Amino acid sequence: MQILLVEDDELLAEGIVSALSRAGFAVNWLSTGKAACTQVVAEPPDIMLLDLGLPDIDGIEVLKVVRQKKLPTQVLILTARDSTNAKVIGLDSGADDYLTKPFELDELLARLRVLERRLGNSSSSLINIGPLSLNTAHHEVLLDGAALVLSRREYMLLKALVEHAGVIQTREGLEAKLYSWGDEVASNAIEVHIHNLRKKLPPNFIRTLRGIGYMVPRQ
Repeated sequence: MQILLVEDDELLAEGIVSALSRAGFAVNWLSTGKAACTQVVAEPPDIMLLDLGLPDIDGIEVLKVVRQKKLPTQVLILTARDSTNAKVIGLDSGADDYLTKPFELDELLARLRVLERRLGNSSSSLINIGPLSLNTAHHEVLLDGAALVLSRREYMLLKALVEHAGVIQTREGLEAKLYSWGDEVASNAIEVHIHNLRKKLPPNFIRTLRGIGYMVPRQ
């Protein structure tokens, strides 16, 4: 899941990036609205966390660009503007959710999981595919009731596949969900993670479509 954080408070942004990375998200950070407008059009993230009080343009203007371009990005406003009128303006302008500062990390994560479910095929934090059960709220994966030990990247990759069961995921698309800007990504990183996952999963749980990508079939 690729997240773009648009926040001019460097200390807060670093804290959010660190926390969300530990929670299994690939997070990129920009501090200005104009840079966000350019980036979101060039490479639309799955979710954008948007501050409104940006140093160059108001965050609502960034939100308007997302909606005018009809981008699929889910937008969660993160702002100190806590008046009812500000919330109404944000939601009426096309925000999918609105969270005021200060906020608890657990609440932010819960709201992100709701937005994730809108983007995927699952209607809850518990995803069951055949003998596998993945709990996005607790980062837990069970196979036939037994816990699977996965690395952070393996978990992120498996989650990306099962959240979109039946949908082919390209290698480039999976890299975008697993890695943030600046991360060193080996040319065969996805293939290595897939290989390691397959050793822990039932045969043919992850299908390869040569020259296209990977898919977990719906079961």
